Order: sequence, then C-alpha cells, then structure tokens
Amino acid sequence: MKIGFVGIGNMGAHMARNLAAGGYDVTVLDAVPGRAQEFAAEHGCGSAETFADLAHCDAVITMLPTGADVRALLLEEGDGGQGKGLAGSLKPDTLIIDMSSSEPVGTRELGAALAAKGLRLIDAPVSGGTIGADKATLTIMIGGDDGAAIDEATPALECMGGNLFRTGGLGSGHAVKALNNFVAASNFVAASEAVIVGKRFGLDAETLLDVLNVSSGRNSATDGAIKRFVLPETFAAGFAVGLMAKDVRISRGLAEAMNAAAPLNAATTDIWNAAEQELGADADFTAAYKTLDK
Repeated sequence: MKIGFVGIGNMGAHMARNLAAGGYDVTVLDAVPGRAQEFAAEHGCGSAETFADLAHCDAVITMLPTGADVRALLLEEGDGGQGKGLAGSLKPDTLIIDMSSSEPVGTRELGAALAAKGLRLIDAPVSGGTIGADKATLTIMIGGDDGAAIDEATPALECMGGNLFRTGGLGSGHAVKALNNFVAASNFVAASEAVIVGKRFGLDAETLLDVLNVSSGRNSATDGAIKRFVLPETFAAGFAVGLMAKDVRISRGLAEAMNAAAPLNAATTDIWNAAEQELGADADFTAAYKTLDK
C-alpha cells in the first residue's frame, strides 16, 4: 500500500516514521515549508510539494489540528488557490484515514461529501500522546461504515498502535476519542481540586495521592499527571492545554447534538476554556492546575 501522510507535527512525525519503518511506501506533506523534505531525507520516504504528488497513493492519512482543517484540506484548499482540495487530486477509491481529533457529526458529513467524489473515509483518532506515537503503542479508535476499508487499513494502523478498537460506524472513533478526553479532562480537574483542598487543610499531597491510588479515587490524573508533572512543578506532560480544551469542546458539541444535558461536561468545558484563555493554547495541559489553585 502506498500511503500519503499529511501533517507531520509532534504526533504525525512519529506515526509516519513508524509506517516507513514498517515497510510502507510513505509520502509526506506538511504545511510548514521544508518540513516534509527534511523528514523524507531522514527516514527514506517521499515528500510532496503539491496535492498532485499524492495522486499515486492508495490511502491518505490526515493528522491535523482540527476537523475543520481536515475538511479544508480535502475539499477547499486547492493548489494554486483553485479551491478543489486534495480530494480533487486523488484517484477514485482512495482510502482516507482521518486520525485527527475531529468532530463526529462533521466526520459523517465529510464522509458523504467524499463518497460523492468516489473516495472512502474512515476515522481513526488516537490516544497515548507523543510517547505512544513514538513507541507505536497508541490506542486507535476506528470508525467506518465500510468494513472492508477498515480491514484494508488495519495492518498500517497496527504499525502505529498497540490497541486497536472498532467502535462502530463513521464518526464513532471521533466520538469515543472526544468522550475519552472529556473523562481525562474532568479527572484532572477533580484530582487537582482534591490536592488543592487537601494541601490547604494541611495534608501532604504525596500521601493523599498514594491513598487515592490504592482506593476508589484512583484515575489517570492521580496516578499520572498530578504526581509526575504537577507536584514537581515541571508541567511537561507533552499535551497542550489548547488541544485538551478543543477535545472537551468537541465532547460538549456531541452532547448537545445528542440532546443530552451533561452538566459535568458543560462545567468541565468552561474550566478548560478558561485555562486556555489564561495560559495560552500552547501551554502544557497540566499547567491548568495553576489556574485552579488561584
């Protein structure tokens, strides 16, 4: 399979490298000038300067910041400003694998638009951060209406992830990803508040976390982010507060689309929006503890 990979940033660079190491014929494209060429020289794969350079690909993976970016790439942003998008340069039946954190409802709409152009779409967002991307241990949540397309993509996905889940129809992978990050984001807020209250009462934070981690309060923040990055005040988990806020907003949009009240989701969204505004989108998400401690 010849694979185009669009978006070789912090996550995508590791993922594309693992595909190339797995024997795939990979061609990379990135919006940052020179990045694709530098990556290709380092990892022995091809680089693309125009959409036409991906026309030979059997599959194209997108790893971009937002679902809006994915839609713009595929349907709106044409080479030379022609506005036809990457979809206009791909051969019929090309499989597009969106591994970005995109909006589930938007993914379904994008799938219909691409199908009208003779292209196939599955969603396969990831969890595991840059460490998981580097070590090819990512959790990958795969949604799609075409089981054969998922079968076709699975060997390549296995080069990038250690835990693959088929989550249902198109958009379901993006739904699971958003809901997972909502749970992670709310866990971080709850754990941070517990530590803040405990410290003000006079508790030792390390002892409090040790108790939580062998009790019913244990979660991904108590046994990970808080102890590793908050208490030492390094705030360097490697995931941006802007990305966390974006994913929580996606989960909030999904709740609204499903007509679910989801009050905790609403409160969590407000907290992360405020943290993003105060800290800036590029700050590490664990730095949100500082906004909660004020």
